[in-house]
Amino acid sequence: MSEYTYKYNPNRSAQWNYGGAKWRLSRSKIDFFFECQRCFYLDNVLGTKRPGFPSFNLNIAVDELFKNEFDRYREEKTAHPVMEEYSIDAVPFEHNDMDMWRDPFVGITHTHSETGMVISGGVDDIWKNPDDSLIIVDYKSTCKDGKIDKLGDSPWEKQYTRQLGVYRWLLEKNGFKVQDLGYLVYANADKTLPEFGNTLNFETTLVPVETSVDWIDDTLVEIKACLERKDLPPCGERCEFCPYREAAGKKLQAIHFANKK
Repeated sequence: MSEYTYKYNPNRSAQWNYGGAKWRLSRSKIDFFFECQRCFYLDNVLGTKRPGFPSFNLNIAVDELFKNEFDRYREEKTAHPVMEEYSIDAVPFEHNDMDMWRDPFVGITHTHSETGMVISGGVDDIWKNPDDSLIIVDYKSTCKDGKIDKLGDSPWEKQYTRQLGVYRWLLEKNGFKVQDLGYLVYANADKTLPEFGNTLNFETTLVPVETSVDWIDDTLVEIKACLERKDLPPCGERCEFCPYREAAGKKLQAIHFANKK
């Protein structure tokens, strides 16, 4: 049997493009819009997707282990030790749709009345307070120096704040009462040990995230306008793909025209 070789195909089936039967505006696509409107347009309207990155398999493994662990406490209807450590009066939320809400290809959904777009987001976890209000939770893993107990001001961390805000908004649109304050369950690997020894040691901390939903409706209107454009939207300030396409395109065109002479 010949070895399988993945070949990147930038062209997506039209049914997954804006206007297609399967297109939805996911939470990650909203972040994509903030990152670069031109790449967002190329992806969602023209159906030409960016090259992907390798999967962060270690992060995925930590996520799965966290989910398994919190599900055990969900079944027992008791607080996880990290909740007790940080004095969070809550238990993991039990709901028949929990597996669907966690599925990144399904998630929590809502049809936005003003734009007609279906918004979706796959949440990592939800906790419930004694008053039945919900807390949005996401799992993160990394390897950084020092204790992770708060968010900084990096683009990644701004994205985390938007991420939890979208999840909160989706749950509220589905009739749930959701706390403004969400949390990141952060696993930080220790790289100071003298040897690996087939073991990674993590420090798990709970990072509070003050969420906001006030920005979402206006952003969805802006996204709808971007998707309906007939010209190209602007490039993102920090986008690395747009300058690459422009530079490569000019050089390839120069060779093409030189060979035609």
